[in-house]
Amino acid sequence: MTFPKAVIFDLDGTLIDSAPDLRFALNRLMFDEGRRELSLEEVIGMIGDGVPKLVERGYRATGEVPDKDELADRVERFGRDYEVNATAHTKLFPGALNVLVDLKDNGILIGLCTNKPVQATLEILAEFEIEEFFDAVVGGDTLGGVRKPDPRHLQAVLDDLNVLPGQAIMVGDSANDIKVAKNANVKAIAVSFGYCHGPVSDLDANAVIDHFNQLRQALGGQA
Repeated sequence: MTFPKAVIFDLDGTLIDSAPDLRFALNRLMFDEGRRELSLEEVIGMIGDGVPKLVERGYRATGEVPDKDELADRVERFGRDYEVNATAHTKLFPGALNVLVDLKDNGILIGLCTNKPVQATLEILAEFEIEEFFDAVVGGDTLGGVRKPDPRHLQAVLDDLNVLPGQAIMVGDSANDIKVAKNANVKAIAVSFGYCHGPVSDLDANAVIDHFNQLRQALGGQA
């Protein structure tokens, strides 16, 4: 079976189930503002475009959105709080660790392309003791505001890995993940267990998997 030279993962909703901790952090911010609590389902629907959008959506769902400067301050407050609590309730999705081990054992390069801020990302990888598996990590604030689905975000990971688009496969759960892959001419595999804001079949990925134990076969089929 032929495999790609590199596999690039999204983080939230793909490798980790982070929605509970994102919800708690967002609700702590809402509580400080005297606003109502957001449900887990609401917060899942807000994930995918980076922390600034998550915070903005939290405010929009509970009332008026602060002006630009005030919102930037709230985003910073959220970030400081979330970073020190980012793994309290977060877990790796079933099979994620086994996949990383398998890819590394087979000499496949592993990248991470996430809209999450890079410092929080690195702390999560360290907490789960999986940082050693990644040959390149590009976060939502690494490129000065360039985030998925902008192809420059994924291209930065490809450049760090020194691979061409045709030598890599993107694995993600959301429209942004599949769009950034298409925009960068990279094939994409979607996971059905993440935070997709609609039917995963609508993402038009090259393949869909329901569990990470299906990834090896899907990678061989796309290489």
